[in-house]
Amino acid sequence: MTDARLPGADEATFIAAVRSGDTTRFARITERHRRELQVHCYRMLANYEDAQDMTQETFLRAWNKRASFKGHAALRTWLYRIATNACLDFLEKRNDRTPVPSELADVGSEVLYLQPYPDRMLPEDPQESVVARETVELAFIVAVQHLPPRQRAVFILRDVLGWPASKAADALELTVASVTSALQRARVTMREQLPARRLDWRSPATHELSNDERAVVKSYIDTHERNDLDGLMALLRDDLRFVMLPEAGTSVITAKDAVDGWVSGGLFQPGYDDWRCITTTVNRMPAAVLYLRTPNDPEYRLFNIAVLHIVDGKVAELTGFDATDKPWLDLPATL
Repeated sequence: MTDARLPGADEATFIAAVRSGDTTRFARITERHRRELQVHCYRMLANYEDAQDMTQETFLRAWNKRASFKGHAALRTWLYRIATNACLDFLEKRNDRTPVPSELADVGSEVLYLQPYPDRMLPEDPQESVVARETVELAFIVAVQHLPPRQRAVFILRDVLGWPASKAADALELTVASVTSALQRARVTMREQLPARRLDWRSPATHELSNDERAVVKSYIDTHERNDLDGLMALLRDDLRFVMLPEAGTSVITAKDAVDGWVSGGLFQPGYDDWRCITTTVNRMPAAVLYLRTPNDPEYRLFNIAVLHIVDGKVAELTGFDATDKPWLDLPATL
């Protein structure tokens, strides 16, 4: 997102609301930016609930700082600046918002606080709000978490939102030289963290699931509902990357290890073999929502969400989220 247009009617209306002290009018104007600001906070924090909180904090800070807005920059730019610094303040206070070392050397580290982002909460105009698929996919969000907070902010402002170095420097109270250096370091880290098969995050984005993706997620659901382990195994790439969140130490890097782990944990065994599933999309990725019915229970209960990254008709990455008692996606608790 570039913000090249001159301040106009939106800014004038906002200034009028500030001068009049009209809280309702102020809220109505800022609310239009809620979804894109929330995605911005999510990229910074990788956690849907934290992103909601920091978006609300952004609006509170905007109200408290309302007299400082003079209309010299666009309202959107001003709000993004506040949101970025709210996230940085949050990260400074939290020592549990960094990746932790994985038990497997090949995996590197795990982001245990990662949460899925429901597509229904993405901005309605992805072209305007820069919700490129590649920059909300889970692999990208995880990679960003490996950047130090201020470097992370520089990277998102410059390479995701497309801000010029001078604007990013002003927002973060840094020099242009510091921003340029931070961006160079961030790009190196991102290339190291993203799987080689990932698209360039600055390439043109697609927003619709492909036919391959739709077919694979349907087959994934069918194999669960038939309790068909062989069929499930056939859908997975041999070099599958799997993690189950928020549990530590669940990362595996082969399909066989993943399936063996599921079976040894009791899945697909008596008592854990009666599934019903529905499809959804999160982070602009296909996902299967799994419901399990245990013996003597008349209902299927929400169990987990499996987010699939599909390459050449097979599941290359599978991120599972414990969905019991989780309100993130407004999913029905039972079927």
